Amino acid sequence: MLATAVPPTNDRGSDFPQLNNRSTLALTGATGFVGATLLTHLTGAGWRVRALYRPRKGRVLPTIPGVEWLSGDLEDEDALVALIAGTHAVIHCAGAVRGASHDDFDQVNVEGTRRVASAAAREARAPRFLLISSLAAREPQLSHYAESKWRGEGIIKTASENMRWTVLRPSAVFGPGDRELLPLFRCIASGFAPLPAGTNGRFSLIYVDDLAAAVVRWLATDAGHGQTFELHDGQAGGYDWGTVLEIGGRVLRGGGPVRRVPIPVSVLKLAALANSAAARLLGYAPMLTPGKIRELTHPDWVCDNSEFSRITGWQPAFGLEQGLTCISGKNLKK
Repeated sequence: MLATAVPPTNDRGSDFPQLNNRSTLALTGATGFVGATLLTHLTGAGWRVRALYRPRKGRVLPTIPGVEWLSGDLEDEDALVALIAGTHAVIHCAGAVRGASHDDFDQVNVEGTRRVASAAAREARAPRFLLISSLAAREPQLSHYAESKWRGEGIIKTASENMRWTVLRPSAVFGPGDRELLPLFRCIASGFAPLPAGTNGRFSLIYVDDLAAAVVRWLATDAGHGQTFELHDGQAGGYDWGTVLEIGGRVLRGGGPVRRVPIPVSVLKLAALANSAAARLLGYAPMLTPGKIRELTHPDWVCDNSEFSRITGWQPAFGLEQGLTCISGKNLKK
């Protein structure tokens, strides 16, 4: 059994680790939407974080007490070895969410995960391993993205019999800096919502700070090894679009109406095909693809986080209304 660094509670009410040679965490994806919030929560809870970043011209990294930035990427095996060496846990958050082909997603979500897991498995004392996956992995047949996340989960489960792994599958994550749901919330703030016509599915959501808090609780409780957990904001049964528009109108428009603009699914599919073809020709990573349309129109993205809450004590603090209140105003104008 590995020695654990289980944080006691300090006088600020945060979970603090005992600062020893096993209180450092390795984090991938630290410059992304979720990763940046994770950095804030992890360092706020007293963890030291060794964070991988991809160097590029003009990039200026924030100076954060307790964070050691390490240059490299998921294809750099030497950098991954240095990232993970001597750490208490690895939090693998990096992932590709845009692409037109299997390869666009697989090189990060599959092969990148394989390299990170292999580096962790080679440690003399294998660190705990947390994969931030996606609820999309529950339906791998829907898209290249969903399949790549599902395959990435399979990789860490078989990387080493000595590695204590956990998978988190958050539902749709939103918050400041989000590039997927924020455009829709901006439309709602303007009084309209372009949505697929005829879709009546239900789905769960989670605010980014709640996801980060769940990671901190996982670290604190040293539980959930060998298990996969879904995460959401605590809304039993999830949401439908009517509820989202009602809450959005109340929070983002002061109670003003939001007009639903139905877009025929056939039109969306044609646009997705054209976008994918243009992406292959021009070399950009598209968000709107046939797979994304299948994800958007899937009838059931509701999840259940009761087991994770039971074993860790984590409880979400932000429902949709509280989360939208946090991102209202200037965040919607950026």
